[in-house]
Amino acid sequence: MAKTYFRPLGLCYGSDAEQLIASRRAGRLGGSRAAGFTLVERIRRDGKSIGREIIPYTEVLQAIEAPRVDFAGLTMDALRIMGIVNVTPDSFSDGGQHSTSDAGSSHGLAIAAEGAHILDVGGESTRPGSNAVSLDEELSRVVPVVKRLSDAGHVVSIDTRKSLVMRQAVKAGAALINDVSALQHDPDGLRVVAELKVPVVLMHAQGDPRTMQLNPHYDNVALDVYDQLEQRVMACVQAGIPRSRIAIDPGIGFGKTFRHNLELLNQLTLFHGLGVVVLAGLSRKGFIGALTGEKNAGKRVHGSVGGAVQAALNGVHILRVHDVKATVAALAVAGAVMDPRSSEF
Repeated sequence: MAKTYFRPLGLCYGSDAEQLIASRRAGRLGGSRAAGFTLVERIRRDGKSIGREIIPYTEVLQAIEAPRVDFAGLTMDALRIMGIVNVTPDSFSDGGQHSTSDAGSSHGLAIAAEGAHILDVGGESTRPGSNAVSLDEELSRVVPVVKRLSDAGHVVSIDTRKSLVMRQAVKAGAALINDVSALQHDPDGLRVVAELKVPVVLMHAQGDPRTMQLNPHYDNVALDVYDQLEQRVMACVQAGIPRSRIAIDPGIGFGKTFRHNLELLNQLTLFHGLGVVVLAGLSRKGFIGALTGEKNAGKRVHGSVGGAVQAALNGVHILRVHDVKATVAALAVAGAVMDPRSSEF
């Protein structure tokens, strides 16, 4: 069946964007007041055939321009930073440095002070080749950390695929759920999230973490990921989860090759067509190491920050990062250069 997609192009920012939007010469990228688009690539796919043409921005889906409502109590009119708190002994990125409750809590407080708006607490590694952990083990790792950070007044996210962990973490104070399986791993996931009435991030992944990098394949990675995320958004809505409580993440590094990752990042504006909050997580991923030659994931700060700035320029609403201080500083400079009146996108 033929399907049409719209990818915003001709991006503009700051006061330039405001003037162009006000004069109806640009649209609002992802509902933003400070980022706009002046052109659109219309993509038509019919089976294996894909056609592309550049059209005026006025012909796009209204979903691209619709302002995003508050998400987990945070306004989406400025870029938000989600800082990563891995309470795992086998994290690919930090080697288990924060694997105890005390260390995880301290790390969360530290990156909040550096500028993280959301603290994403996870107790099960989902790096390529990783194995699942038991329910009891995951609960013992994350619940104390979630409680300490939320009691300290921070917005906390629980990074989990298990509905019982979701339930206990929300009870402990978590304000949103981040599921790398897009609520497909646990058959009770959709129902539980609907009952909890908290926002959820749906991430795309091809396959299970243990096997996802063995042989990932797509007909067209950007369009295929878009379609699959669209299906998951629809499943959530049908389960009683309103669109206003849904964010999507194209899942960089999860069942994707080096080329797939670059193509997704190049096509990021496409995902604004889903009409929901867009999150990007590329921090310290393997493709950055391949580009920079840095084999140690913990030392991929510079490449990660470069990718974060590029994702921000494509209008993502939330960036999931390890290196909060470096990312915040880079975004402050980039934002100030594009619009001297403001230090934010």
